[in-house]
Amino acid sequence: MLQRCILLVFLLTGWVHFGQNEQLAQNYFDSGSFEKALVSYQELLKTNPGNGVYFLRTIECYQQLEQYDKAEKELNERLLKYKQASLLIELGYNYQLQKNTTKAESLYQEALSKIKEAPTNVYSVASTFEKKVLLQYALKAYETAYEIDPKSRFNYQMGLLYGQLGQPDKMIEKFLDELYTNPQNSVLIQNQLSRFMNDDTDEQFNNQLRKALLIRAQQDQDLFWNQMLSWYFVQQKEYGKAFIQEKAIYKREPETFSNIVSLGEMVIEAEENDLAKEIFNFILENTNDLDLQIQSHYYLMQMQIDQAAEKDYATIDAALELLLKKYGVSPYTLSIQLMQANFATFKRNNPEQGKAILDRTMELPLNRFQLADAKMELADILLFENKFNQALIYYTQIQEDLKNDVIGHEASLKAAKTSYFNVDFDWALTQLKVLKTASTQLIANDALELFLLINDNTVADSTQAALKRFAKADFLVYQNKKAAALKEFQTLLQEHQSDVIADATLLKIGTLHEDLKDTSKALEAYQKIIDDFPESIYRDEALYFSAEIYHKKLQMPDKAKALYESLLFNHQDSIHFVDARRKYRQLRGDSNL
Repeated sequence: MLQRCILLVFLLTGWVHFGQNEQLAQNYFDSGSFEKALVSYQELLKTNPGNGVYFLRTIECYQQLEQYDKAEKELNERLLKYKQASLLIELGYNYQLQKNTTKAESLYQEALSKIKEAPTNVYSVASTFEKKVLLQYALKAYETAYEIDPKSRFNYQMGLLYGQLGQPDKMIEKFLDELYTNPQNSVLIQNQLSRFMNDDTDEQFNNQLRKALLIRAQQDQDLFWNQMLSWYFVQQKEYGKAFIQEKAIYKREPETFSNIVSLGEMVIEAEENDLAKEIFNFILENTNDLDLQIQSHYYLMQMQIDQAAEKDYATIDAALELLLKKYGVSPYTLSIQLMQANFATFKRNNPEQGKAILDRTMELPLNRFQLADAKMELADILLFENKFNQALIYYTQIQEDLKNDVIGHEASLKAAKTSYFNVDFDWALTQLKVLKTASTQLIANDALELFLLINDNTVADSTQAALKRFAKADFLVYQNKKAAALKEFQTLLQEHQSDVIADATLLKIGTLHEDLKDTSKALEAYQKIIDDFPESIYRDEALYFSAEIYHKKLQMPDKAKALYESLLFNHQDSIHFVDARRKYRQLRGDSNL
């Protein structure tokens, strides 16, 4: 037993020592100390002579030190011993470094000939050419293997190489061939295509891809190409054209609405309400599935509520009642019941009715996720009533019951906001510190924004006087008391024009004016941020919101374009950057869709 322990200690000590030597060699190499790195790798090779990584690093050290003869000698000896085709490329590259292109090319061709002898050599040969950035030779390697064995396809690898060589048309063809042949790789290839679509500044790649997809859809009636066109138009945010493709797919395979529902949700998020209504009405006209019907009615009602004036509220009340009468009060109609409770509270200022609806809902046989949704709505209503502690109890229950779920994180954020509204800033900061790293990006962004607001204004003013008034005004926004909130923010700005909180207050004033349909005053508030607060973290939002007003509401494309452009040049890290770039290109006339 003792001998085994001694042996184990000896082996572990040797392994640690070996690992330290390897790290030391790597550190020397990375820092440019090639003479020391060479000695270290040579020592490592003595104990592990078959290690290809150590050998190639030794060769690289010789080459960095311009000791090409020694590198050649080592390469020839190893080639004689192991007969690896990739070593021919290494030897050729050693000649290339000495400007001896004739010998280099001869060895590269010899390496390619090894693929003809054994097609499996393509993997080591092509990857070695790629590492040496000999991309044309890497392409030739894959082409040679394909000529010998047409069953072996390298469309993806060749597509990547064509992309690096600046040949997007050939890259697209290879990627589309691979997509059709191996649809299981669709996510991988779509991610590559998306990267080029987003990186290209003159829209040339996007138009080439669109043309290639249209040609294939015309030549081949396979629905796969309709699906790819739909995907393409979604990437371009051309949702109407994506819907045309989805309808074509549905007419030939009326089996599922999942893609159409997802498209509708994206269109709602993009605030293209007319198209969203068309999509969900299409679903209602073509399905007998109760879940899909209820889901479609929910989205249609939510859009109606968002656009409604007070005179429309009675009609919406009646429509919600009619839906519940038609489909029944059950767990299946939970979303409609929660909507009804929220509408009664936040639009009709009747929280008692909202709670009565939820009391009935919570008596239903709900699963734990449905119960969490109902509790969340109840907590929102209790917060509306200024019952901060009671709201926190429910948010905390959801947080503890569903810790690792999105709804649990959402409850945590709402708990932090409740503390913020109740001017308990220390506790809010404690919760927000954790949420800043939430896996859900939207929650993490919201948490970071609120954290910075509280933290920055606490540092600037230890009394937190302005921050407390800001939180109280923000609570009025939560309660949908927009006119009262606007008045509070305006008073706060008058009294704290030079304070840190001024830019955040101006942003709130601008968004409230927008909500109240006063675009000129909204623009005035945003412009003040742009002019007077060049370092503000809200400047990108002021630029984007202003551009959106000019673009969508005032139909003044030149002014919108200038604002989008300013955001693109000065705020590359903005969450609005991608949308601003797309809209700027459209206004500039780049899109040829």
